[in-house]
Amino acid sequence: MAYNIAAVTARKIFSSNSSKFAQSCYVITRGSSSDGPQEPKKELINHSRVRGIDILRNPKLNKGTAFTLKERQLMGIHGLVPPTVRSVEEQTIRVLTNFSKRSSDLDRFIYLMALQDRNEKLFYKVLCENVEEMMPIVYTPTVGQACQQYGVVFRRPRGLFISIKDKGHIYEILCNWPERNVKAIVVTDGERILGLGDLGAYGMGIPVGKLSLYTALGGIHPAKCLPILLDVGTNNEKLHEDPLYIGHCEPRVTGQEYDDFIDEFMQAVAKRYGYSCLVQFEDFGNHNAFRFLEKYRDVYCTFNDDIQGTAAVAAAGVFASLRITKTKLTDNKFLFQGAGEANIGIAELLTLAMIEEGATEQEARSKIWMVDSRGLITKGRPSGGISGHKKEFAKDYKHMDNLEEIVEDLKPSVLIGAAAIAGAFTEKVILSMAAHNERPVIFALSNPTSKAECSAEEAYTLTEGRCVFASGSPFPACTVNGKTFYPGQGNNAYIFPGVALGVITCGVRHIEDKIFLHAAQCLSKLVTDENLAEGRLYPPLNQIQEVSLKIATELAEFVYRTGAASAYPEPKDKEAYIRSFLYDTNYEQFVPDTWEWPETK
Repeated sequence: MAYNIAAVTARKIFSSNSSKFAQSCYVITRGSSSDGPQEPKKELINHSRVRGIDILRNPKLNKGTAFTLKERQLMGIHGLVPPTVRSVEEQTIRVLTNFSKRSSDLDRFIYLMALQDRNEKLFYKVLCENVEEMMPIVYTPTVGQACQQYGVVFRRPRGLFISIKDKGHIYEILCNWPERNVKAIVVTDGERILGLGDLGAYGMGIPVGKLSLYTALGGIHPAKCLPILLDVGTNNEKLHEDPLYIGHCEPRVTGQEYDDFIDEFMQAVAKRYGYSCLVQFEDFGNHNAFRFLEKYRDVYCTFNDDIQGTAAVAAAGVFASLRITKTKLTDNKFLFQGAGEANIGIAELLTLAMIEEGATEQEARSKIWMVDSRGLITKGRPSGGISGHKKEFAKDYKHMDNLEEIVEDLKPSVLIGAAAIAGAFTEKVILSMAAHNERPVIFALSNPTSKAECSAEEAYTLTEGRCVFASGSPFPACTVNGKTFYPGQGNNAYIFPGVALGVITCGVRHIEDKIFLHAAQCLSKLVTDENLAEGRLYPPLNQIQEVSLKIATELAEFVYRTGAASAYPEPKDKEAYIRSFLYDTNYEQFVPDTWEWPETK
């Protein structure tokens, strides 16, 4: 009998650039011998572009024990995983069990990063379904500890490390990144990581963590996200002496050489990924953050989360608090502890909001008072000049340098701290706020928790439960006078994933401040009366994916209305349009359930 050959080819197209990862061919043969016709035999002719073991090593493809028997056979991985087939739900239970058994938050962080390195879909599924428990681990406050110990926790490089030594070749390094359709970049030079200071190359944990939230909370495909660390050295002497330090043990490069390096980076990004690629600046020093924002915002698609993201989430909390205090923005007096990029950003956005309410710019700025390291920012103060954006908020007033005395003298209704000075809101400060306001608004926004101006318990207890409180890092629920309060966490994660999703899907080329104002207003409207009664100024974290979608949809309406969108035709149903881009955390099905071995004649 002649051989009958039927070739069955299994192909699967993965990723945004349609790369073919695996191709295997089973050849089914039937022959005859002296013993008569024989049963068909299946022989695997391996034409794989990725070997079976590489499928398991690729986090984008790997499903672990969730591969079906047919998938294992067709993809050449049969026998490379245990014979049991587990559902993703069963795998999730295994992950949560392992997670809960870890002895510290840092160990949990390391475990989750290892999971991300081996099974991307499972990592994001677990993160999406357990946001309240997982977010403090993959981002603040645990990510700060991870950055401080990055030399120890470092396992596998994620993202790109671009050194000042690579100046002149940044574009070539970007071309080494395997994904060609990058839509969002988070970049840091590690100079001001959270409230921890200069961590140099150890700051890579921040872009990695931020982009994890881009996907988990904003639904942006991880293949479209690129974390980047610009290593220009560090002035942290402890890192120079750290034998595990992974960056350049040299003082930071500054001046024109540094500026030229950043310019080359931005030009290389535009050349490689286009001018519509979103570049989020993260944790740059104050002296660089503002000037880069002003320099690049009208040329590239960029924003600074420390300035604009923090501003939007804090403003949203303020807007929500007005429903409790029964006031308008212009009825309040705002006092800011700290005049860095976070507080300046909040002050500017509140100014813009008050102008929208009908106030003049002068009237709006008159409501905002600021304290920096030299005291109250006043014109002609004896302690030194006023630099940068602080000048806009300087007052003709007597000089004071003690926060307790300043609060007692000015009697602000809203007190906001973002200067990373732990315990700055002392008992006397909080009691003074309570004495002069029926419902004092107190925001302790500094990260990580160890840098918070006060704890939720201190604020609620000293004000007898009357304060309206929000923090940058999570605090546990607090019971005062028989009532339990759930502190609102003013985490930027409420803002930047939704903004990024709206910007990317609508093709926004330049991100103006009004986009962040609209995002803040949208977020505040999503806070229910029930949330406010519990002390929450933000929706519960378990709703944050839907919050991001609502913000992106609101921004889509705004950018198409104002002509800032470039993605055409304009979608009629903008929410449905945005939903069509969302990352699916469910596993790919590599072999259809209905697939059968071909019949042979």
